[in-house]
Amino acid sequence: HGSAWQAVSEMRRSIVGELNLLQKKIMKDGVIKAGNVLKVDSFLNHQIDVPFISELGKEFKKLFGDRQVDKILTIEASGIGIACLTAVYFGVPVLFAKKSAGSNMDKDVYEVKSFTHNKVNHVVASKKYLNAGEHILIMDDFLANGCAVQGLIDLVKQAGGIVEGVGICIEKGFQGGGDELRASGIDVKSLAIIEKMDAETGTITFR
Repeated sequence: HGSAWQAVSEMRRSIVGELNLLQKKIMKDGVIKAGNVLKVDSFLNHQIDVPFISELGKEFKKLFGDRQVDKILTIEASGIGIACLTAVYFGVPVLFAKKSAGSNMDKDVYEVKSFTHNKVNHVVASKKYLNAGEHILIMDDFLANGCAVQGLIDLVKQAGGIVEGVGICIEKGFQGGGDELRASGIDVKSLAIIEKMDAETGTITFR
């Protein structure tokens, strides 16, 4: 009996051993809500676990370390944490696109319409900080239908920059946005791709 239990325990450990850092954290601290909502606000996009997210930044440096990266571009607000902690390892600035032009924003901006949470956002970036010929790494915390990332790619294209890749913490693979971007030739690398999740049983299946 003891040896059977030990075998199950070993098997569980080996399954967990195959998960990467972020996948383990999602299993431990993520909360699945009805409607395919995954709450990771205890460590990623409300409260930020800085030492942990810094480790994810190192992972992105490994994934994109062979590229020329002059700047990291993200969108406010929840992409800023992972973008900044990745930028530390690249030694480059972070530019975050704003969802509306505030009174203190330059009037000379690149602008796109982005659809998130069933509403249209006007996403803007100052022409001062997005320049022709710059090699840009786009980053965000989540990728679902891909609209936000598509908006950021559009901003880079308007500026005449080069998109070197897209780094995502958590991709909802079942929503297809990431695969569409890959099919269009964009190099999308996600640390955790969720194929399906079930709020009733609390289970997550990773790709």
